[in-house]
Amino acid sequence: MKVIIGGKPAPPAPKVETLCIDEDASGQRVDNFLIRHLKGVPKTHIYRLIRSGEVRVNKGRVSADTRLSTGDMLRVPPVRISERVAEKEQAMAQQVAHGAPARDFPVLLEDDHLIAINKPAGVAVHGGSGVSFGVIEQLRMARPQAKFLELVHRLDRETSGILLVAKKRSALKQLQDQFRTRQTGKTYLAMVCGQWPAKLKVLDKPLHKYLLDGNEAQAGERRVKVVSRDDPDGMPSVTLVKIRASSADYSLLEVTIKTGRTHQIRVHLASEGFPILGDDKYGDFEHNKQLARASAQHQLKRMFLHAWRLQLHHPASGEPIELLADLPPELAFFSAAVLAQRPD
Repeated sequence: MKVIIGGKPAPPAPKVETLCIDEDASGQRVDNFLIRHLKGVPKTHIYRLIRSGEVRVNKGRVSADTRLSTGDMLRVPPVRISERVAEKEQAMAQQVAHGAPARDFPVLLEDDHLIAINKPAGVAVHGGSGVSFGVIEQLRMARPQAKFLELVHRLDRETSGILLVAKKRSALKQLQDQFRTRQTGKTYLAMVCGQWPAKLKVLDKPLHKYLLDGNEAQAGERRVKVVSRDDPDGMPSVTLVKIRASSADYSLLEVTIKTGRTHQIRVHLASEGFPILGDDKYGDFEHNKQLARASAQHQLKRMFLHAWRLQLHHPASGEPIELLADLPPELAFFSAAVLAQRPD
């Protein structure tokens, strides 16, 4: 028998699972439940398992669109997950076992249905793209007793501010419906170089998402650009802009998005010749370098974009809620310094 010293131990053989469906999963389709439960398993494989009859509810065969009910016993057959997902889960388990504390995210609101946190800049909302753990993974590690924690929406890694996490599946669906049907009000604070034109209040250029090509390090990264109104790939996008304060050199803007496109605010402002300070994808790179230098009169080492206000209805009671997250200290300090000089 060949023995490899230092080799990775063989992963444990997968076993049959029998899950009791709780009220949060009640009403969900079998395929959607399994896609969430079997993270890392290709959807094609999940549908193959259902068709083969290996997935059963209360010992009976089911179809992909079978709806689950509270108390159902769901048989999940042995499934091997991808090596990457297995390593990530093992790393998370090790961190929990060693008592590694999750990052302390300031909580703006929490009840039985949702958590609203004030996300710091530089923290991804979820793992992936070279990031081992994001906000949602750290929350799950900190709250191992929580049966359900899922992101309601996303923020860019370098954007700070209000982020919602659902604690019940019913709350997740209700809140995501609000976002999809534009019943929420999302306003950001952004600072740009120069004096924003007071008459420019509505930005509605269509946006198109694409991947960078070529052999450079950034190849494969996601980018967004403005396209013409007759472009078949253009997605309708609406951004409202209000000047909050300005100086001779800078403008602090309240930016409300009516659509939730990837990098929408960053691309819309840059397309008007006013990129957000510190934006490493669509910004003025030379100016960003000057602001980040230790010798800079007013130093800024991050993107000046902050999810400041979120208006929504509570997923259970329907009560209107307004959440506010003040500017983090580094942005508040920079803003106070550069806006001290009023425009002529």
